[in-house]
Amino acid sequence: MGLLSRASDILRNAVGGAGHNLPASSPQHSAQYFRSPGSGGAAALFAWRPALRDTREDVLSAYIEAAARAIDALQNSGWIAGAVNQAVASTIGTGLRLNPTPDHTVLGWDEKQTEEWISKVERRWILWSENPVECDAAGKHSMGQLTGMVLKTAFAYGEAVSLLPSIRRDVSTTRTKVQLVLPHRLVQDTDAMTRMYQGIRTDDFGFPLSYRFTRDSVFREQIDIAARDGAGRPQVVHVFEGSPGQVRGITPLAPVLRVLRQYDQLADATLTAALIQAVFAATIESEAPTEALLNALQDQNEQDASAGSQAETLFGFKQAWYQQTKIDLGSGGRIAHLFPGEKLTMNRSEHPNDTYEAFSKFLLREIATCLGMTVETLTGDYTGATYSSVRMATAEKWPLVLARRKNICGRFLQHVYEAWLEEEIEAGNIPFPNGLMGFIANRSAACSADWRGPARPQADDLKAAKAHEVYKRMGVMSDEMICNDLGVDWEDVYEQRSREAKKRATLYLPEGDTMTPDPVGDKLITEDETK
Repeated sequence: MGLLSRASDILRNAVGGAGHNLPASSPQHSAQYFRSPGSGGAAALFAWRPALRDTREDVLSAYIEAAARAIDALQNSGWIAGAVNQAVASTIGTGLRLNPTPDHTVLGWDEKQTEEWISKVERRWILWSENPVECDAAGKHSMGQLTGMVLKTAFAYGEAVSLLPSIRRDVSTTRTKVQLVLPHRLVQDTDAMTRMYQGIRTDDFGFPLSYRFTRDSVFREQIDIAARDGAGRPQVVHVFEGSPGQVRGITPLAPVLRVLRQYDQLADATLTAALIQAVFAATIESEAPTEALLNALQDQNEQDASAGSQAETLFGFKQAWYQQTKIDLGSGGRIAHLFPGEKLTMNRSEHPNDTYEAFSKFLLREIATCLGMTVETLTGDYTGATYSSVRMATAEKWPLVLARRKNICGRFLQHVYEAWLEEEIEAGNIPFPNGLMGFIANRSAACSADWRGPARPQADDLKAAKAHEVYKRMGVMSDEMICNDLGVDWEDVYEQRSREAKKRATLYLPEGDTMTPDPVGDKLITEDETK
């Protein structure tokens, strides 16, 4: 008991009263963030005092300049233009495919009814989305092309805006159209009294009610468009990623705009230095006047053409020497005779030097990280990369591709799909219990869908296929999961295999077994792993 009491006293003194036992001159150490301004680490942070405010305030103050600079980089930087094109190709390919997933339990459908309805919706969507006259308000692009434009716009502005007008035309059978709008046409007006911030009026919870656009750039006429119509049909599609309370997006290139500028300056300065050294490939070390040396670098005709009265100088003797001497770096076989004690030096270019490539790759690595891709993908340089490193880098960056696909492209397409499906049901092209009113009452359950894109790139297709085979034999991977990895629809694959099986039977061809052992493939994988 005495030991326990003594231990308690020691602990109490250590926690609450340890300071009483310290000498007066002993320093009081603390875990305070940044510590005192006089400490070594805090001194570097003393002048770094950014303001703490809502993200939407930062977006409002930097939106126009950031968007303009990002667009300039997209239009004038080969690195950024190529990176964005690669990101679009990896995210959507030629376009995302619709996979309707209606909640049949809420709708009261059986499995057969659900499958028939999904098949009908998919066929109708393909007919509409691949015909520019049907889906595009301008009648120029398919939904795949429009989706690519949305993603490129999101890279430039950090957001994408589109309208869903209902347009009746003789050349189209549907009225629902998609009209992409450049985000800078969405005004920056802010009024706390009407709850409008950067052109978007919201309710008390931040739900968008209307958007204010500039109709044209000449008269600056403004127009307000409701986010949804009276029946809940979306009229404005506004997609972006950001922080809580943020109402407008900001370009994802904003953190590396300074780095982009630094890279351009490095490249320009290096090229300028190399050109200067290439032009001035030879120098003469002399005390003679510059005019005399320039005359020495000219032939007789050039000297006669530029000859004039020359004042006598202290170097008259050297001048006389050079008047009888010809130095021509452009003509072969001519020997330069210099005045005694002078030296002609042939220079070689020192740019770019050994540190240029390393430093430029360092800048490009930061740009690639900001864009969510590997530096090999950005530069196209796979020097030193191995199968394991490429596979690991792809695995790390692939979730970012899926996030863009779902949160930007998928959200845009989901709004469009919702408006299109409403019209199709209203027109009777797609059956639905209780018609339009039944759809409006069960909009969320009916419009549920997934959007599928290209497969994840593989560094070695044979090893990826072997992994799928092993997982399936273990019973932890289905055909649908494998098809998702390959970027195809499992039902389409089944239907195609069924047609092929019937055709093989008609032509008396042997059956195709997709799961037979592959000794050749197994041997190749084994040999590669042992290297």
